[in-house]
Amino acid sequence: MDYKTNGCDGISCKGCGRQDKKLNVFDWLVDVPGNLEETDFVEVQFKNTRKGYYLNSNKIPLQKDDIVAVEASPGHDIGTVTLTGSLVLLQMKKARIKSDAEVRRVYRKVREVDMEKYREAKAKEQDTMIRSRQIAKDLGLNMKIGDVEYQGDGNKAIFYYIADGRVDFRQLIKVLADVFKVRIEMKQIGARQEAGRIGGIGPCGRELCCATWMTNFISVSTGAARFQDISMNPQKLAGQCAKLKCCMNYEVDVYVEAMKRFPARDITLETLDNTYYHFKSDILKREITYSTDKSFAANLVTISTRRAFDVINLNKKGVKPESLLEDGDQEEPQRIDLLDQDSVTRFDNAKKKKKKKKPAGRGGGNNQNREQKRSAANNDKQG
Repeated sequence: MDYKTNGCDGISCKGCGRQDKKLNVFDWLVDVPGNLEETDFVEVQFKNTRKGYYLNSNKIPLQKDDIVAVEASPGHDIGTVTLTGSLVLLQMKKARIKSDAEVRRVYRKVREVDMEKYREAKAKEQDTMIRSRQIAKDLGLNMKIGDVEYQGDGNKAIFYYIADGRVDFRQLIKVLADVFKVRIEMKQIGARQEAGRIGGIGPCGRELCCATWMTNFISVSTGAARFQDISMNPQKLAGQCAKLKCCMNYEVDVYVEAMKRFPARDITLETLDNTYYHFKSDILKREITYSTDKSFAANLVTISTRRAFDVINLNKKGVKPESLLEDGDQEEPQRIDLLDQDSVTRFDNAKKKKKKKKPAGRGGGNNQNREQKRSAANNDKQG
C-alpha cells in the first residue's frame, strides 16, 4: 500500500480536508482498498455547519474537497465534499438517516457558470441579513436574525434566527419574499448553535467544540459544576454563547462515580476533643478536609476517605478516637494559593533600607581602635 504522507507522520493527507471547514472529519480509511466502493453516498457541507448526505447515482469520481452541484428544492445547491466511502454510512447512522430513505442526488462537479451564480448569491448575504433585521424590528417581532445563507443558484435563502419563545413570522416571510424575490425558509437555532456558526477560541486556547466537532448539544446544569467542586462563578461557568460551558459535562460522570466512594457530607466526625464538619473534598485524590466549625475554616484536618470511614464506624460503636489523623501521620501545613489573593501588588516586595557603615578612620574612626592607641601611648610615657 502506497502512503503519500507529505510529512504527516505516516498519516495519509488524503484524509484531511480544508481546515477552514467546521466539523471536519478525518477519513482514516481513505487508503484502504475498496473503501470508495463501499457506498455511493457522500457527505457534502455547505455554509458553516450545515451538512447533507447525497447519492452519487451517476458514479462521478469524487474526492474530498471537490465542489459539487447537488439536488435542492427548488433548483440546485453548491457544496463541498467532506467525506466519502464507508465512513459516510457511520455518519448517516449518527445523524439517524436511513440509507433506504429518499435522498437527493449529486448532479455534477461544478462548472464555471455554477460558480458565478454561487458568488453572486453569497455576495448578497451580509446586506440581506442587515436589512432583514430592520424589517423584523419594524414588525415588532421578538427575534434576532443571526445569519442568512443563500442557496447555490440564488433561488432560496435560509434565515437563521434566535428567539426565546414562539414567533409568528408569517407576515415577515411575506415581506422578505417581496423584498428579496427569493423563496424564504426560516430556521430557529439555539445560542450554542449560533456560537458554533460564528466560531471562536475558548478559554482553553482551542477552537470552540461547537464549531469543530459537536453536533448534538446536551443540556448543562449547575449540578455538573457542584459535583466537580467548581467555583459557582457565572462569569467562569458561562461560555461565549452566554450558556453554561458544554465541557463541564465531559468529566462529570467520572466525578459522580468517584463520589460514590465518599461518605455523605452531612455526616460529622467525633473525636475526644472536637466535632468535625465537612469542609471540602478532593475527589481525584480521595481526600476530605474537615473543619471544627460549620461556617468557616477552623482547625482544618485533611484525611483519606478510608480513614473517614474508619472514624465513622468507630463513632457508630460509641468510640471516639483521639485525633482524626492515624497514628504516625502528621498534619500537612496549610498551603497558600497565590491565585486566591486579590491584591494586584502581591508580587511586589517592600524594599528595606539598609544602613551604610562608615569606613574606619574617617569621620571619627573606630572608637575601639582609638582607645587601644591611647592606652599604648600612656604605657610608653610611663615606661
